[in-house]
Amino acid sequence: MLEGEEQTASRCQDLQTCRADGGGRCANDACSVSYKRFRRWIHFPRSGSEAPAVSTPLTTGRRQRERSFEFDTVCQRLELDSPPAHHEAARRGLQGALQETTLEGGLSHRSTLIPLNTSHTISARGRPASKNVPQQGWMWRAAVEEPVGTQQNGADVRRCSLQPFTFLDKAPESPQGRSVMKLAAPSLLNDYYTNVLDCSCNGTVALALGSSVFLWNSETLALVGSLEPSPLTGRNQSVSSLCWSRDGRALCIGTRRGEVELWDVEQKQNMRRLPSHLSVVGALSWQQQLLSSGSVLGHIHHLDPRAPAPLVGAAVQDEGICSLQWSPGDDWLASGSTDGLLHIWDRDIAGPTRTKQPVTTMKQPSAVKAMGWCPWQEKIIATGGGWKDGELRIWDTQSGTCVNSANTNSQICSLRWAEKKRCLVTGHGLPHHQVTCWSWGSASLQPVCTLTGHSRRVLHLASNPDSSQIFSAAADQCFRIWDL
Repeated sequence: MLEGEEQTASRCQDLQTCRADGGGRCANDACSVSYKRFRRWIHFPRSGSEAPAVSTPLTTGRRQRERSFEFDTVCQRLELDSPPAHHEAARRGLQGALQETTLEGGLSHRSTLIPLNTSHTISARGRPASKNVPQQGWMWRAAVEEPVGTQQNGADVRRCSLQPFTFLDKAPESPQGRSVMKLAAPSLLNDYYTNVLDCSCNGTVALALGSSVFLWNSETLALVGSLEPSPLTGRNQSVSSLCWSRDGRALCIGTRRGEVELWDVEQKQNMRRLPSHLSVVGALSWQQQLLSSGSVLGHIHHLDPRAPAPLVGAAVQDEGICSLQWSPGDDWLASGSTDGLLHIWDRDIAGPTRTKQPVTTMKQPSAVKAMGWCPWQEKIIATGGGWKDGELRIWDTQSGTCVNSANTNSQICSLRWAEKKRCLVTGHGLPHHQVTCWSWGSASLQPVCTLTGHSRRVLHLASNPDSSQIFSAAADQCFRIWDL
């Protein structure tokens, strides 16, 4: 995507001026021009006898750059949450032409298992790669040692180029409505559909900033290091999602090119590179040793990183996936779509992809991007509505009904349960860009406190292992720590 056009799309998204009018055109003229330029890249065949203009990449080791990837990304960047009808029509046209790749041999649970801590590199086809062949992927970069607690304010901030997790402000106390610390998060992508913040069970925060993933220790308040694309991969491989394994050892990274990188953070080595999708990896979630990934074309892949052929199951939905999460008991998988549908799948991942159907489907008026299972009550899930909706909902997935709801009068961009505090935390966009804590009982859903400090929408939330602190990353390129 051209640099100027990306800036235009981002500007329209943040100011909430990019809305479709009655004719299906963007109300912002500059944005409309950009969209027309991208539409000229896509040509659909006039008859069924003609070869498709957008070719389906073969399942080989060759990397093919598809312009449709960029078109699909632009469809997301030109709106705040749910895609307008004319964007979705083009997206579904591409979905017919671009079928997600399936690894050779189909789906199988009988593959020979390879330990996760194997020292040799495994190629995409499951065979050990030659040591003489340079590998494309990511590389580890250690952090530059700086004094812990160094703060920069005012002119000092403007004079220097801020590094990730540089301390901008540290409050001596933690009064209600103020954050404990404010840190820098430069180059954080202002994209509603990304999921690029997570905290491990060991308290290590992973945050994607542009093409790099930075690791920060929330206990020592020190930057550990970063994962960056190697020179062979290129610097333009921006991160769209990431997720820690439940034991805190492995960090999974999804990119806009459809790839999934698996890293052993303790050993600082790449465990596996999985070319999973042909489109943006919108969300990731772990079920014990099984990794599930969802793409913006609506495909869910279940991957076993220990197996030579990692794809062991799949499912397909008609809408793009913007959230994905296994339940705490690993019995159910929830997938949220850009069309406002929340699908619940059972744990049986085997079988033909096209015949697998969700066990329950629930609908809200806007995209289901903010979503999370209740850690202490089985089959209960919470969802947040976008700027067209603004409703916080608690669902009973067994009956498929909404049991509680509250109108927040703002866009809900992110959502997390704080298990040990027994509360629900939401991050919001306009008008106040606040973080809100909620108490939920069987009969009520009530706000407990509102935390203000961000100047733009709060895109991502995470919590530390004991739920005593909430981490937020916002479009103002700031990372804040809040005491609960």
